[in-house]
Amino acid sequence: MSAVAVSANTVHSVAPAPAVLQAPVNWRRVDFIADLHLQPGDHANFAAWRDFMRATRADAVFILGDLFEVWVGDDVLDVVGDADADSDPGPGFATRCARVIQAASQRLAVYFMHGNRDFLLGPVYAKACGMTLLEDPTVLAFAGQRWLLSHGDALCLQDTDYMQFRHQVRDARWQHAFLAKPLAERQSIGRDIRAQSEARKSRAGVVGATMANLDVDLDVEATREWLRAAEAPTVIHGHTHKPAEHDLGSGQRRIVLSDWDAAASPARGSVLRLIAASPDLSGSGARVERLAATSV
Repeated sequence: MSAVAVSANTVHSVAPAPAVLQAPVNWRRVDFIADLHLQPGDHANFAAWRDFMRATRADAVFILGDLFEVWVGDDVLDVVGDADADSDPGPGFATRCARVIQAASQRLAVYFMHGNRDFLLGPVYAKACGMTLLEDPTVLAFAGQRWLLSHGDALCLQDTDYMQFRHQVRDARWQHAFLAKPLAERQSIGRDIRAQSEARKSRAGVVGATMANLDVDLDVEATREWLRAAEAPTVIHGHTHKPAEHDLGSGQRRIVLSDWDAAASPARGSVLRLIAASPDLSGSGARVERLAATSV
């Protein structure tokens, strides 16, 4: 995880030495998704994600943060039923999501990187899902290239209020104290944080805004520094909800993932796929494609 320095007047990100994940030689296709913000009651988004996880024929799926709208601890696995359930409470929402990932993990590799909403997702839930936790950032060595993977929030340096909040909640002592609270209290705090986020958007004059409507983006020079430290030409990230590809100069670029909202009009949600250009994963690179989640 990157080092973040915080003072009253400045927040900056120190280029980290990222972990490296070497893709197995048999991988040909790799999918990336982020910012689904799954939550009980949002049936359309859950169904779109579930169907994608069932249908994809990639060799690996990388979830680069904010799979969940809020995560207050792995003990949510113990919750039976949800507030949106009707007559049959059934398994809790976290359990239903775990079953989707676990089924996918039987035929492909699933990796998860923490986002700003689900940074408390831990090894208990990951084990229940059969997925592997990744550090932020991580370099993926695939198809003869190095691809820097990040959620992206650590590079939004101009969002100083958030950066100070991030510094606080990523501290191990804060997390230990928070997770020691009763689950009901943590869930209440999570709802409050979400309400504060919505209020912040309203104060910005954007009613019903998503991240894409706000002036939040990655710091260009810090992103370049991260890429130089990783010895990678390309960073793939989410967080901003502004899917695009940006030329950073000097052979560097960043590719931004889409957020998902299946109930929006038009619906949002796409998958970024890397396809190895040669069967032996030699140094010939990979083709980058954006696919609708329904067409994988």
